[in-house]
Amino acid sequence: MEHSTLKKSTKILAPFGLVALLVALWWVAVATSRSLIFPAPGQVVLGIVELMQQGLLLKHVSASLFRVALGYLLAAACAIPLGVFIGWCSGAYAAFNPLIQLLRPISPIAWIPLAILWFGVGDSSPIFLIFLSSFFPTVVQTAAGVHTIERQYIRAAQNFGAADLKLFRLVILPAALPQIITGMRIGLGVAWLVVVAAEMIAINSGLGYLIIDSRNAGNRYDLVLAGMVIIGVIGLLLDSCMQRLQRLRMVQWCYGR
Repeated sequence: MEHSTLKKSTKILAPFGLVALLVALWWVAVATSRSLIFPAPGQVVLGIVELMQQGLLLKHVSASLFRVALGYLLAAACAIPLGVFIGWCSGAYAAFNPLIQLLRPISPIAWIPLAILWFGVGDSSPIFLIFLSSFFPTVVQTAAGVHTIERQYIRAAQNFGAADLKLFRLVILPAALPQIITGMRIGLGVAWLVVVAAEMIAINSGLGYLIIDSRNAGNRYDLVLAGMVIIGVIGLLLDSCMQRLQRLRMVQWCYGR
């Protein structure tokens, strides 16, 4: 019992200890170098408070989350059905896979000039980039999840009379769900990266815009790092939400324990 409690405490406290060590090293480095530009941790905290008091923090965070949510959900709505189709139908795999593998390695950042050309400067451009960045990891993992389902599951279900939509609903989707969620988790992480980059170039709101604007408006590096810290914290929270999906009972049965 004591060993289990100690193990849980270590699991909780270890990440906080590493963060505290990083902050301490950061403070020592700034104090030692006596930099007049690079901010200390306390200055960054004050910068976050300043953004909150001015109402800018909520404004920029909301703008970034809105773009990510819309682009990501559109990507999932398109990628999951297509991935299931590609993974199940060998003809569809032969037709779609070369095109997907051709477009997938292209960085979403490389699409920024075309996105601005097609959609102009506004929300549509970053949403399009988020869609692209989320679509490919999700469709590839979904197709792989369906394609690698153990055939005894399918044969057993068919012996019990499951066919067509019932087979997909009761066997194929639950069996592929771990891979689908993995793809969605990767896609969400990439989407959060891409929205920040897109907002630095093609938009005038959001956390990416906050960072570049703070740099240009009097070298406010305390606000630059404040934006970076906020991006990291939100990214951690988003990933934690996706990890919770992987703990659902209907997902874990496919892991074999």
